[in-house]
Amino acid sequence: MTKYTRFILLFFIAFFSNVHAQIEKTDALYKTIMSRDSLLFSVGFNTCNVGQMENILSGQLEFYHDKDGFSDKTKFMIDFKNGLCRPSKTYKVRRALVEKSTEIYPMYKEGEVYAVIQNGTHLFYEKETNQPENLTGSAKFTHVWAKENGEWKLKRSLSFDHQAKKGSDENAFEDDQAIENWLKANKIPTLGLGIIEGGELKQVKVLGEIKKGISAPYNTYFNVASLTKPVTAMVVLRLISLGKWKLDEPLDVYWTDPDIASDSRHKKLTTRLILSHQTGFPNWRWMSTDKKLNFQFEPGTQYQYSGEGFEYLRKALEKKFKKTLEQLARELIFLPLQMKDTNYIWDQNTDESRFAIGYNEEGKPYPTEKNSTSNAADDLHTTIGDYGNFMVSVMKGKGLNPNVFQEMIKKQVKIKENIYFGLGLSVYDLGNGDYALSHSGADPGTRCIAFVLPKSGKGLLIFTNVDNGYKVYEKLVLHYLGEEGRKITEIEHK
Repeated sequence: MTKYTRFILLFFIAFFSNVHAQIEKTDALYKTIMSRDSLLFSVGFNTCNVGQMENILSGQLEFYHDKDGFSDKTKFMIDFKNGLCRPSKTYKVRRALVEKSTEIYPMYKEGEVYAVIQNGTHLFYEKETNQPENLTGSAKFTHVWAKENGEWKLKRSLSFDHQAKKGSDENAFEDDQAIENWLKANKIPTLGLGIIEGGELKQVKVLGEIKKGISAPYNTYFNVASLTKPVTAMVVLRLISLGKWKLDEPLDVYWTDPDIASDSRHKKLTTRLILSHQTGFPNWRWMSTDKKLNFQFEPGTQYQYSGEGFEYLRKALEKKFKKTLEQLARELIFLPLQMKDTNYIWDQNTDESRFAIGYNEEGKPYPTEKNSTSNAADDLHTTIGDYGNFMVSVMKGKGLNPNVFQEMIKKQVKIKENIYFGLGLSVYDLGNGDYALSHSGADPGTRCIAFVLPKSGKGLLIFTNVDNGYKVYEKLVLHYLGEEGRKITEIEHK
């Protein structure tokens, strides 16, 4: 090894030994740099606040741009004032940080942090006067922040890998303001998102307005319609795991509906057939001409979605345990999972100010359902946070005997090509042994859906409070679930 080679090697060892591991989001230094980032862009760049830009940039600024070349602070400020922020400009430009792309590394000298490296990706939007905002591009950046007179200043900035994306939805969902604009364009009053990664609920986003002029809080209540059914199913599967209930025991031991008491087929009804929608019942008895419950085919011979089946099961459970479904759910599911904002019933503890009123496609509100008794199939009120943690527990089989979990994910009956019903959830066959568990909910003024992918630990919840809320499903599924989301949408389109 030559003297020159050794010198270069020692230089790089010394340089990189001063760069410590990436710091966590909870670290005070991380929060400080993110605050400076916000001042630089949200206050300075996005609003053309020249004074703010002057203040946060170091007098020794070096700005490297892969399209426009090098600028010192003087040239940068001239370009900022006469280009982006010129008075005659007819459009506004906005930068949005892709938050999960942010990496922050402290650099030390003699035990003290003397500089911080910030890496990330940001998006750029343009808005013409009286026109909707459009995503125009993205870029990567590296910032070097250094302390000057006790304040962190931007001393070096590298802006590179610029990609034009005019009119594209790609990456738009990383920016809450872009999602808000997208919701308005699609006439979605409120959107709740739960993003599951690594087997944990990582993000809860609630966007839009809960009522006219009132922003929706993160703990907004949604009526999730048929997303009630998986909760009921988990109550029962938990009881089975505890040895207090049997999956294939005839339910007439505990309950027989008077409408079908004279039909011997009622003796074939079991929990398995109800949770997999093979009872032969209609969805609701009121849909029949005589408004009475009836069998439309032999139980166990085919699939037909039925809320009546779940209500039948509720009555059997309540007869045996002498408790309401609400009480059973609270003991077995809500309390263990700390689902403090989830209820089958609407009572004095329900915070109506947090409830997302449902709307039709014309924006007219529906009356709010305020059930005083549990419905095993419908009208559960919950939040993204509560239901997201519930779906994580479902994905992991928490509280379930392993054999019961396998029965839950088993393809009990076929719905359509590559979609089956298990016990309480539909099962998407994604190929190569991979699968997704899902359920949706649809009532007047609510469209909701949830997916979990047990093998990858990913999942997604989408709650909306409008009849056409389903229109946003596909793009969100593709964005947040990636390749598995593509497979799900392809199955749906078959």
